Amino acid sequence: MSRAIIKPTARRSPPLREQGPQAWLRSNFFRGWFNGAMTLLALWVLFVTLPRLIRWAFIDAVWFTTNAEACKAAAGACWAVIPEKYSVMLFGTFPYEEQWRGIAVIAIIVGLAIISALRILSARALVISWLAAMSVVFLLMLGGVFGLAPVPTHQWGGLPLTLIMFVGTIVGGLPAGVLLALGRRSQMPAIKALCVGFIEIVRGLPLVTILFMASLMFPLFLPEGVSIDKFMRAQIAMMLFFAAYAAEVIRGGLQAIGRGQYEAADTVGLTYWQKMLRIILPQTGRIVLPSMMNEIIRAFKNTTFVGIIGLFDVLRATSTAIQDPVWVRYSIEAYLFIFLLYFVMCFAMSKYSEGLESRLKVRR
Repeated sequence: MSRAIIKPTARRSPPLREQGPQAWLRSNFFRGWFNGAMTLLALWVLFVTLPRLIRWAFIDAVWFTTNAEACKAAAGACWAVIPEKYSVMLFGTFPYEEQWRGIAVIAIIVGLAIISALRILSARALVISWLAAMSVVFLLMLGGVFGLAPVPTHQWGGLPLTLIMFVGTIVGGLPAGVLLALGRRSQMPAIKALCVGFIEIVRGLPLVTILFMASLMFPLFLPEGVSIDKFMRAQIAMMLFFAAYAAEVIRGGLQAIGRGQYEAADTVGLTYWQKMLRIILPQTGRIVLPSMMNEIIRAFKNTTFVGIIGLFDVLRATSTAIQDPVWVRYSIEAYLFIFLLYFVMCFAMSKYSEGLESRLKVRR
């Protein structure tokens, strides 16, 4: 039987790799006829719309004026509505002479969020800082001590209310979501049934319905003479709604942990909570980070729903501010400002999540 003789071929050099601007354009914008056609169509749309948009938003725009007639004569946007109405847009019904307290609240929350993103403090110091900061925030908003005029919660509004509602939703809803996720995987039938029932009921209802129930129906079940502040009822409703969705995200992470991790923790004699806090939940957090950040961003945007039950979040405060007959025709500019505000905050959270995923090397 003859054997095939394999002769080595001459060594060939690897294929040349195109470099430079032309190669980059071809690779990203003109890879195939369809990609090239879409690129040309996008360029045509930008060519038609972008010059007009720049002219309307910047060149012909009115930036500062207290006279709305000057805006009527202009061909561009009237951004003057923002410095004219910013007090109501950003602080709602909060007393005008006390709005410095709202500015301080915004600075405290945003500043501490930046410090958290930069990881300047340890985890323990960060938790203590947030607890202390939120105590100062509520002291500033409520007043009644240290010479501060009392301001009831029904007068809170604008951006401070939005930020407080968001922070309260995450701080209270995330631990509740963890407990619900653990309870849903519990071996105790009663606890599992309660957690499953709560999660499915809350996830099956729109947030608007839950807020209406908290605002209108819940007080009917309280004993006579007992009342809970509307802000607190809305805050609890937001926390529970976020907790139900966070629980399912966390449960998915728990199911992704290999059985060997549980068995290894049991082997070394760890109790249930030691096993969860030291072994399982840290790994779960790493797995569910992208999905959880998505829920957190959604929770920030969901704060706009509290306006339906009479709380003046930043969006409803803006809607109220532009009801002035003199400035109502410039509502587009006011809403664009709020759009930019929400976009900057959501984009910042998204970039923070990306950086955290990179440090933790989360698999995509």
